Amino acid sequence: MRLQGSCHCGAVRFSVESPHPYPYQRCYCSICRKTAGGGGYAINLSGSAATLEVEGAEHQGIYRAVIDGETSPGERHFCRHCASALWVFDPRWPELVHPFASAIDTELPIPPERVHLLLDSKASWVEVEARDTDKCFAGYPEESIAAWHRRLGLER
Repeated sequence: MRLQGSCHCGAVRFSVESPHPYPYQRCYCSICRKTAGGGGYAINLSGSAATLEVEGAEHQGIYRAVIDGETSPGERHFCRHCASALWVFDPRWPELVHPFASAIDTELPIPPERVHLLLDSKASWVEVEARDTDKCFAGYPEESIAAWHRRLGLER
């Protein structure tokens, strides 16, 4: 599925091919919460890095979070004008790019279940709105975004 995305002010526009377009993973880590989360979490999708096309790249910035005193190699791309979170790229997995669902303009499918992860980092004011079919994890789940889509027959 080809995903089209943009920042709020329109300075940065992008597209990426995603075989895993369901916005099912809610990440409650402090990095996602503080850089991209409106509800105390952020939702990342998965796309093929080789298909990422960007217009207005000169307007984007990159933030590398510090985790346990070490600067992460992961690049959180954002618009330098309006601060919209756009996508995450990590050179440890060069074939992948993870756009934030909040930056996607293409209509996304509704997931049949959700995963709430890194709940051990959740802010005290955040209420987890988990449905009966949802799965909750204190840390990272073992099942990848691709494996989740495969298990439910949702790859595109």
